[in-house]
Amino acid sequence: MNNKVSVYRKAHFNAAHRLFISEWSDEENMAFFGKCSNPHFHGHNYELVVKLTGEVDEKTGYVFDMKLLNDIIQQEVVARFDHRNLNLDTKEFSQLNPTAENIAIVIYRLLRPKIEERFDIQIRLYETERNFVEYPVG
Repeated sequence: MNNKVSVYRKAHFNAAHRLFISEWSDEENMAFFGKCSNPHFHGHNYELVVKLTGEVDEKTGYVFDMKLLNDIIQQEVVARFDHRNLNLDTKEFSQLNPTAENIAIVIYRLLRPKIEERFDIQIRLYETERNFVEYPVG
């Protein structure tokens, strides 16, 4: 019998960003990204959900220690991005457009080396209540 279970941990961080492509004019950026390309930036209260899937440990009954998962998320994501301007204050987005899609991929890449490969990880990132992304898909 398969004893795989998914566990989820939520975290929050607040960050500002601007969506733009440096090769485009301000007018082209505004036409494509709209108010998200405001040269003075704008912010979001991001909600992060980390899904971790694995076998239930027979001794502990846990898939993964949720306090440890929280500690990893706090260290690798929240401490790095909370109350930051993603474009200006982070190396991850100095050359990468900080769309929700790219932020989710970056978060995955930050967390993946910290969690054993026997666990599957999926990132769900809410930029607003109605807009969210998941990575990887499937």
